[in-house]
Amino acid sequence: LVLAQNTDLTFLDSINYINEAKITKASFCLTTDSLKTFLPKSCEPIIVKNVLFELCKITRKFYPSADVDSLDTTLEIPEKNSYSDVSFGANVLIGKNCKIGRNSSIGSNTIIEHDVTIGENCIVGSHIVLRNTVIGKSVIVQDGCKIGLKGFGFIPSKEKNLRFPHIGRVILNDNVEIGANCTIDRGSIGDTVIGKNTFL
Repeated sequence: LVLAQNTDLTFLDSINYINEAKITKASFCLTTDSLKTFLPKSCEPIIVKNVLFELCKITRKFYPSADVDSLDTTLEIPEKNSYSDVSFGANVLIGKNCKIGRNSSIGSNTIIEHDVTIGENCIVGSHIVLRNTVIGKSVIVQDGCKIGLKGFGFIPSKEKNLRFPHIGRVILNDNVEIGANCTIDRGSIGDTVIGKNTFL
């Protein structure tokens, strides 16, 4: 609601978000008949019975493969000259378009999938999977974590439960520490954001 621009479709499914709804710039909004009155006149309501069910169906049309984590076929052993200021343990794999900042270290048997960004002075432990993730500076990720994978979300239906596409990322801001064996799923519609100076 807040981030939507005049070319966007948004959704309103709860009275908890009426303040955000009143200022949305979206042109269209999936909502219910009882909530449509909270939208500005510039936003056309699309009235549905179950907002999240319809949102799931629409999102699946735009992101047909986002409800399953596909194999990253671009994974390779990192070339030392591409990451001259980064230290790597054994058996590390990195996908295409990854960025790793200076003075960072990556532990053994860690997989960093395509388009992941890791800032400077980070410690990424061993046996970690990073996908759909942006990591700030001076972040520590302890051994065994899985970050940015698809969460378990579905919309119940009489015919067949619909998997909810997860199109967000995980954003770990500066000076975050994630304890061993943590799992942080990416967001379904928005990003999962861990604020600065947070310890999990």
